[in-house]
Amino acid sequence: MLGELEADHGASFHSPDELGIEGDFDETGETFEENALGKAQFFAEAAAALGHEGLLTVADDSGIFIEALADELGLKTRRWGAGHDASDEDWLAHFMQRMEVEENRRAKFVCASALVLPDVAAEDQVFLKETCGEILRELEVPAKPGIPLSSVFLADGSEAVYAALDIAEKNRLSHRGRAFAELLKFLKNSLDG
Repeated sequence: MLGELEADHGASFHSPDELGIEGDFDETGETFEENALGKAQFFAEAAAALGHEGLLTVADDSGIFIEALADELGLKTRRWGAGHDASDEDWLAHFMQRMEVEENRRAKFVCASALVLPDVAAEDQVFLKETCGEILRELEVPAKPGIPLSSVFLADGSEAVYAALDIAEKNRLSHRGRAFAELLKFLKNSLDG
């Protein structure tokens, strides 16, 4: 999705590893917005400390809310249940076992995308989007690495789970795709203005 900036404006993107950044942001925020912005600020400062000043820095935070599980997941989605260090398969197996007895399968994915600008006078930006849907009782397709719930989450209005959609359709429907679309729109307007 951010590749559109590469094509349209000659932008290039670098991962923390490519810049030599070590360490990670401790997600202690009370909202997705706080965590996304905290990550972006952390990596912007780490990049500047290594001599990479003036970079736009992008980060996100996301999770899922399951109506039947009240506040069990949300901000701590990946740390919930089988835990952060569990394999995708183990985490998903634990989740599906926990959901077996639940009749209410309604769920909501939430994503905050954050942008930290190199100009200290510029205001950092955060874009929040959510997608409602339901959790299926069985995997529709095999789990994708890093996003195991995408094989059982059926967004409202979709005929297939996230993991079964092509990239363009998933970006159009998904919480993350829509949050980054807003960020991209902001960047394009800024660059074109």
